[in-house]
Amino acid sequence: MRWSDLLRMSAGSLKRRKLRAFLTILGVVIGTASIVVMISLGLGLQQSMYEQMELDGGTTGLTVTGKSDDGMMNSYSTGMSDQEETKKYITDETIKELKTLEHVKSADPVLDFSALALKGKYEGYIQLYGMTPEAMQRLNLELEPGGRLPDPDSPELELVFGNMVLVDFTEKGTGSGYWDTGELPDIDLQKDKLFVILDQDSYYQTQSTPDIGDAGSSDSGESGSGNTVRTPKKYVLGACGVIAGGPDTYNANSYKVLCDIYKLKEYIQKEFRGRTIPGQPTTQGGKPYRQFVYSSASLQADDMENVEELAQTIRSLGYDVYTNVEYINGMKKTLGMVQAVLGGIGAVSLLVAAIGIANTMMMAIYERTKEIGVMKVIGCSLKNIRQLFLLEAAFIGFIGGVAGNVLSLIISGVINVLVPGESLWGTEGNISYIPVWLMLASMGFAVLVGMAAGYFPAVRAMKLSPLAAIRNE
Repeated sequence: MRWSDLLRMSAGSLKRRKLRAFLTILGVVIGTASIVVMISLGLGLQQSMYEQMELDGGTTGLTVTGKSDDGMMNSYSTGMSDQEETKKYITDETIKELKTLEHVKSADPVLDFSALALKGKYEGYIQLYGMTPEAMQRLNLELEPGGRLPDPDSPELELVFGNMVLVDFTEKGTGSGYWDTGELPDIDLQKDKLFVILDQDSYYQTQSTPDIGDAGSSDSGESGSGNTVRTPKKYVLGACGVIAGGPDTYNANSYKVLCDIYKLKEYIQKEFRGRTIPGQPTTQGGKPYRQFVYSSASLQADDMENVEELAQTIRSLGYDVYTNVEYINGMKKTLGMVQAVLGGIGAVSLLVAAIGIANTMMMAIYERTKEIGVMKVIGCSLKNIRQLFLLEAAFIGFIGGVAGNVLSLIISGVINVLVPGESLWGTEGNISYIPVWLMLASMGFAVLVGMAAGYFPAVRAMKLSPLAAIRNE
């Protein structure tokens, strides 16, 4: 018997029993959709993680920080200037040293500094994130129309605001903000200028001392107790760009205020001239460290295969290293367990569908006993009979798999529309992600389950006695 005959007979058998075939296929549809949707939730989280990693240097990125005995960054405990330094810091010399290492494609300093921003009746803490122009280019930032990256040759400190910076602004006096009212402050970051205060301690001292004059009128004032309180400078700064997105669209740079690192360093050194800069290490005597210390160094390896070797080399120099590859490998194990659990839950539905297929095929054999006997008498081989019933089961699995994938795509689309990724994962992206390989694998699995469920009924059909089958009514 030819394959075309087997296919025609299998399809004809399903058409003759439309209701039973429909209900059996429906079970496969539900089971396939359950598996695909469940696994897609884990894949959605994995996809969001990869997208965030791309914004943070990709798989070849490394973050190098200083190291101290007490576990605190930028601390210094040496009491004498000529005593050997036992701590590691990220300085200009460190950047030069890192650039000479094998497999290092680029090495750039990063400076993280907290400041206070004022605008009208609003105030908020901002995190200034100084980077080199080259490092900022690698972030591939999506800016609002008209925005650009900071110009390193600009005489002023130009800022790129994250799309969620304003959610941390509050109203003076009441302290209410976005998280209380659900409304953003009336500030247009692209057009409005902000007063930015780097020396926050001095600012709050002047606010608590009533006899200090206007902050912009002098550099220092006398408090009632006779102690000198320095009046901090208010820098009038504006934005050269704003990262695209709303207050609910989170990404790795949503809360940052990016700027040119060397211009930021210049502003900080000028503001704290002759004094200890907050976050900078000091000697045991309270004197500033002899070199300016950066928060971290951002490195790019020449290839992902060399990231681990490079990280070990840097650790041997006494620095702490964090790599995106290590984070991804750790997350892969967790996500693998999540996907296995979710897939297992969906597989229960397909197991029930497999029982339905087996029941349908057994009923078909009882109803077609005489037909099977006639086929054997006219010379149909046992192999052909087995193939006939296996094809019917495979048809059920295939049709159910295709329809199940269509249903899963619809469910996935509805989930992504109704539930944004930020509300569940805390990251930008879709909650459910269905790649092509998952659809193909699920269809193949549905066909395999159908054939497995139809195997024993097919064997039973092969063992039927031709004479007994013909005499059966």
